Amino acid sequence: MEGNTLTVTSESPAETGGLGQAISELLTGQEVLCLEGELGSGKTTLIQAIGRALGVTEPITSPTFTLVNEYHGRGVALYHVDLYRLHSTDEIVQAGIDTCFHTDGLCLVEWAEKARAVLPTEHLYITLEHAGENRRRISLQAEGAPYRKMLDLLSEAIGS
Repeated sequence: MEGNTLTVTSESPAETGGLGQAISELLTGQEVLCLEGELGSGKTTLIQAIGRALGVTEPITSPTFTLVNEYHGRGVALYHVDLYRLHSTDEIVQAGIDTCFHTDGLCLVEWAEKARAVLPTEHLYITLEHAGENRRRISLQAEGAPYRKMLDLLSEAIGS
């Protein structure tokens, strides 16, 4: 781990899922996790793993057309936001999606780069990059003290 950034390499969707499991163990339910990456980079795979680990039993799918899906796990509401179809901060605000960033639930945002202007000051920003057919380079950047602590604990848990 370097500063407020942890970078890991995933060799498979299963390893990406394992990272999601490890992240889920550190969540209390009031976090904002922002995901950025090209199509097929593993954003939804990571979110599905986090949701399953938190006890969501229904299928977790990208809300590309509905923009937000709400799931319920063990004691936590999970808001899965997909900004793929939106093009501006104004569209995000007009759709009321920015309110998801300030709930008592866990907010997981795909295509978060489109919402940078309205993201909470404190959040965890996860960038997924293709590094081969199944290999992904995953960088987690902590914005704010609670998320730096989360990255420290995650680094210890996964041995990075």
